[in-house]
Amino acid sequence: MSTLPLASRARRAAVPVVLCAGLTTMLGGCAEDPDEGTNGVGKLGAPAIEEKAQSAADAAKAVRLSGTLVSKGGTFKLNMRLKKDGAAGSVTTKNSTFELLRVGEALFLKADAGFWAHEGKGGATPDASDTEAADKLDDKYVKVPEGDPAYKQLRGFTDMNLLLDGLLGLHGEVVKGDRDRIGGVRTVKVKGGQEGEGGTLDVSLDGTPYPVQFARGGGAGVVVLSEWDKDFTLAEPAKEQTVDYGKQLPKT
Repeated sequence: MSTLPLASRARRAAVPVVLCAGLTTMLGGCAEDPDEGTNGVGKLGAPAIEEKAQSAADAAKAVRLSGTLVSKGGTFKLNMRLKKDGAAGSVTTKNSTFELLRVGEALFLKADAGFWAHEGKGGATPDASDTEAADKLDDKYVKVPEGDPAYKQLRGFTDMNLLLDGLLGLHGEVVKGDRDRIGGVRTVKVKGGQEGEGGTLDVSLDGTPYPVQFARGGGAGVVVLSEWDKDFTLAEPAKEQTVDYGKQLPKT
C-alpha cells in the first residue's frame, strides 16, 4: 500500500480549511449560527434589544415576578402574579410573610396571628388583648382601607406597571453582554455600564423578546419574570373569610 508524500498529505488536509475560510465570507462561517432558531434580537445592538424588551413588557397583559429586592427599608422576597387590574401573591420580609390580593382597587392582606400581634414598648411581649385580636385575624383576608397609610405602600407590590417600570430600567451607557440560559430560555444580556453596575437585563431569544431576569445594580436584588401574557383569575375573597376594619387597619 503506497503512502502519499508528506507535502501531498498536507495539501489535502488544508483543503477543508480553505473551503471553510471561503464559505465564511459568503455564509457567515462554518460554525453553528448562534441566532439560528431565535427571534433575532441577539443580532441587534444593546439599545435596540432593550427597546424591544420594554415594548414586549408594555404590551403584555400579565406576568409572574419572583425574586428578591433590597432597599433602604430592608429586603423583600416577592412571588407575585400581576396583571393590569390586580394581582395575587406573597411578600416575605425579615420578620414575616403575608399574602396580598388586589381586585381592581380593592386590596386585601392575609397573614397569620404572629404578623398582627405587635410588641409593646421596648420589645415587650404582646399583651393578652393584642394576642386575642391577632388570633381573630389569623389567616383572614383583611381589607386595606384606601385612606390608610399602608394602602399605597402595599398596593405598590401589586401594581404591574409600577413594578416593571421601577425594576427594568437600566442606568448608564447600555452595552451588550453574553448569551445565557435562564430557566431553559435562551437569553442575551444587556447591561447598564460595562460591569453591569446600572443593572443587567436578560432578554429572551425564544419567541417574544420578553425580559426574563433583571439583576439590579449594586447587589440590590435579582428578579425573574415568567408566565408573560398568561391570564389568571382574580376574585375577592368570600365574606366569611374577610375582615373589614373600615377606615384604618389595626396597628402592626
